[in-house]
Formats: sequence, C-alpha cells, structure tokens
Amino acid sequence: MKVVETSIPDVKIIEPKVFGDERGFFMETFRDDWFKENVADVEFVQDNHSKSKHGILRGLHYQLEHTQGKLVRVISGEVYDVAVDMRKSSPTFGRSFGILLSAENKKQLWVPAGFAHGFYVTSEFAEFVYRCTDYYHPESEVSIRYNDAMLGIDWPLVNGIKPSLSAKDEAGLDFESASSFD
Repeated sequence: MKVVETSIPDVKIIEPKVFGDERGFFMETFRDDWFKENVADVEFVQDNHSKSKHGILRGLHYQLEHTQGKLVRVISGEVYDVAVDMRKSSPTFGRSFGILLSAENKKQLWVPAGFAHGFYVTSEFAEFVYRCTDYYHPESEVSIRYNDAMLGIDWPLVNGIKPSLSAKDEAGLDFESASSFD
C-alpha cells in the first residue's frame, strides 16, 4: 500500500497494491500494523456499509462526542468524497479536501477524528464501506450544509441539480454556526 499526501496533512489517500490477471484481482485493503506505522495510530471498532443511488449526498457529518476517524472506500460505483477540518486549533481549520473514490480506482481515504465527512454518488449506484475509530453516537452528531458558501466545496453535481438529501442533511447547520473542536 502507498500513502499519498493531500492538501490537508492529516487527511491521507491510500492506494493499495493490486495484483491482477485475467481471472480477477487481489488486494490488501487494511493491515493494522502497517496502518499504525504509516497513517495513524488508532484502533477501529465499527465497520459500516451503505448503498446509495445516483445524486444522493450524505453529509457533511461529524460527532462532537465519540469522535470518529474513518477509513473509507467504494466497492461498487463511484462517489465524490469530502473531508472538512473542524479543529479550531488546526492551520487547516475550515478547509476541505475532495476526491473521487471508485471501485475502479480502489483508493481509500483516511478522514481523522475532528473532521466532518460526506460523499456524493456520481455513478448509477455506489456501495460505500468505512471503518470507524469510535461507535456511532446519534445524540452528538452534527450535520453541516453541503453547499455552505464559506466552505466553497466544488461538488460535481450533474447540471447543477440539487442533490437528494436526508431530512437531517436538509436541515444542516451553516459552517459558522456549527460547533467545532478545540
């Protein structure tokens, strides 16, 4: 596996080594000792798997308690994945990083604790899997508006059409009103 730095130093792209031939392929997607040495010294406690249709946008979410770091990847389809730094003391506070993740490119993204996270489905369907460093805690979850002007995220929306959002995300806070981490 290879670690690729991003414009936000704590957010990392992980590119697996893929071994393939006419029969298919094999790749290692996670190895605890390698991850701790090369990316972050964390423990993962929960794995999640979601399936979404084209045009669905999930996020931008984070938890104020039981803060989660997430190792994310796509196993079917393609998404535009975004991380937003919510750590006030960070030099990259309020900055975002976005990348296309797909079953084809097999890239993973490490989104550390202290970041809001979301994704937009660009293919017909996408299956998204992620490992979390803490358990889901709905009582402390925050949703920020995906289109907050202060964040200026350039989502690849088809013809500028508004994405399909959950009620929670529809009622998301603007970045300035959202709680952040010290």
